[in-house]
Amino acid sequence: MEMLETQTMGKVARRLIPYLMFCYFFCFLDRVNVGFAALQMNKDLGFTPEIFGFGAGILFVAYMLCEAPSNLVLVRVGPRRWIARIMVTWGIMACAMAFIWNETSFYVVRALLGAAEGGFFPGIIFYLTLWFPGTYRARVTGLFMACIPLSAAIGAPISTALLYLDGLGGLRGWQWLFLLQGLPSVLLGVVTWFYLTERPQDAAWLAPDERDWLDRRITAEHARKREAMSLNLVQTFFNGRVFALGMVAAVISALIFGVGFFLPQIVKAFGLTNMQTGWVSVIPPAAGAVSMIYWGRRSDKRMERKFHLLAALILAAAGVGAAAIIDDPVLKMVCFTLSAMGLNASLAVFWTLAPSFLTGPSAALGIALINSWAALAAFLAPWMMGYVKGATGSYTYGLLILSGAVLCGALVVLGFSHRQELEHAPEQVFPAA
Repeated sequence: MEMLETQTMGKVARRLIPYLMFCYFFCFLDRVNVGFAALQMNKDLGFTPEIFGFGAGILFVAYMLCEAPSNLVLVRVGPRRWIARIMVTWGIMACAMAFIWNETSFYVVRALLGAAEGGFFPGIIFYLTLWFPGTYRARVTGLFMACIPLSAAIGAPISTALLYLDGLGGLRGWQWLFLLQGLPSVLLGVVTWFYLTERPQDAAWLAPDERDWLDRRITAEHARKREAMSLNLVQTFFNGRVFALGMVAAVISALIFGVGFFLPQIVKAFGLTNMQTGWVSVIPPAAGAVSMIYWGRRSDKRMERKFHLLAALILAAAGVGAAAIIDDPVLKMVCFTLSAMGLNASLAVFWTLAPSFLTGPSAALGIALINSWAALAAFLAPWMMGYVKGATGSYTYGLLILSGAVLCGALVVLGFSHRQELEHAPEQVFPAA
């Protein structure tokens, strides 16, 4: 049986994870590449830090509003069709960013971009619960979500290089950036329609005994969670456990996007060129990708979530707090790198928690609601950073606010029941509400 499990999960991982990583790489890149476009775009269009911060973040308002409905549609029509639809419309709107011309068009297209993409990430997290038992979930989530730092690390030099296409075909470099990084999402959306498989019982690429074993394992796990805690959609919406996870998701997201959108501008202020800015900006997310994969595997190996998440959040908060008050460029980047390591490590563990006690439509809704909190914070954090920068002329106070928010999230995690995250015992996930 152990050989069958190893063989089956190996096939599933090789079939799904690299492809989903590739899709999420471009989706996340299309979300954050505005930070590099800003190196030219802000001057061309006359955007102040406040305008840029609001426009960068408004994507997440539309994203948040569309997220829960999108995931419920996904359950009804199937992940393959709905994820393909999301990617095609998302890619089209990412390309449309090349043709904004003023503040209003910036806000409108960014909002449409968020509406188009709403539901992609929680949809994938839900999709993974259909294929991977709980004991595999942190390492699989870590591998999939490694695309967040990798898209920043790989995308940084690519994005800054595309700025040098300035003038080609009568377009500015930032316009080429949006066009050339949006098109792959459209193409991958078409491929997704044909490539993804809905559920294990439909997987012709698995042998019959592998397909039967995985289907029984996943079905039994979901049945056990329903027995331990059966929630309808209304109960899920008002569930205290979902609310607590939403607060933690919000502070993690605030740090990701509060720093991520402004890091290229912070780094360029060291006196670097656009290309040098791109290469230096690689360092924190590259280190974060390594820590995410390692920490997810470590958490799965020990089947422990709470203190893995707590330690990662403390490192993330301490790193960005130190970066806020240190002026030396080298030490500042060391602190940003340490913060990125903690931040990305926390993601691999955090997104195992909701699937450990939610199942079926309640899992789809619960994951979407939690990520909606993250989307709200992703809107507010860049806006706050832009406002504070405009008011004080410095990023220091904005970074300190983000550090404090993450520490508050760590306190929420500290209050979690010690064994609540053990996927192999879903009845232990949370104490009674």
